[in-house]
Amino acid sequence: MPIAQLISPQALEQHRSQPGLVILDCRFALEDSDYGQRSYAEGHIAGASFADLERDLSGPVTKGVTGRHPLPEPEALVERLQAWGISNDSDIVLYDDGPGAYAARAWWLLAWLGKRDGVFILDGGLKAWHAAGLPLSLDAPQNRRGTFSGAPESALLLSAQALQQRLGQPDMTLLDARALPRFKGEVEPIDPVAGHIPGAQCAAFTDNLGTDGCFLPADQLKQRFAEKLGDRSPTELVAYCGSGVTACHNLFALCLAGYPLGRLYAGSWSEWINDPQRGVAKGE
Repeated sequence: MPIAQLISPQALEQHRSQPGLVILDCRFALEDSDYGQRSYAEGHIAGASFADLERDLSGPVTKGVTGRHPLPEPEALVERLQAWGISNDSDIVLYDDGPGAYAARAWWLLAWLGKRDGVFILDGGLKAWHAAGLPLSLDAPQNRRGTFSGAPESALLLSAQALQQRLGQPDMTLLDARALPRFKGEVEPIDPVAGHIPGAQCAAFTDNLGTDGCFLPADQLKQRFAEKLGDRSPTELVAYCGSGVTACHNLFALCLAGYPLGRLYAGSWSEWINDPQRGVAKGE
């Protein structure tokens, strides 16, 4: 079974009452940290629990040390997964408003802990759900506590130190998921330093999507990333972004295209710039 899987709104509605199915609402907004919880309370897919990016899917921020969304402690994450009703054999559907960036973060965290099958992202998110004319619910989920157990796979991560040592090596493909103006250093609305990690290529995560907000077909994604990889091995690919969130969207899209799961520089740009000895590049 492929590690990256999509589910349509119609298919989710058909299987929503499946025993053991867990649905997580991952909505979030960087400019309004309460947006997700508020939106969930105003209506969500029936049976869904709310997974907050900052409270559940990230760990504590240490100013000047970590990035904006450091990885959660594995034990705390396992506890949250169990509280949402997740067991090792659960089928899980993740969604956000539509682009899938926050849902992809949850997908990556599950893969990091070893949950590689039965995890789906709702293609097109709530935007597609609404377009299909499907209803929302105000009811709280009736979850039984799950028994999930997992351990983090360190091979899926690359630290800032390890990345710095690898800069300039010709076999590495380093992909930055932020939009091109931020990559080029023309604008920086979030972090105090503009630019990108030297040697990176811009691979804006939004380019994984079609005009309808759904993921591009696998063959189109394959062509997109083949151009980034060139003749380098996909096993040497590293993804990053502003804070380790939208990079997961690229990692998910790469798996949809048939590539192996690449590595994540989880601290990403917001951690990289904490050390002035680390290089900063601008332009393309």
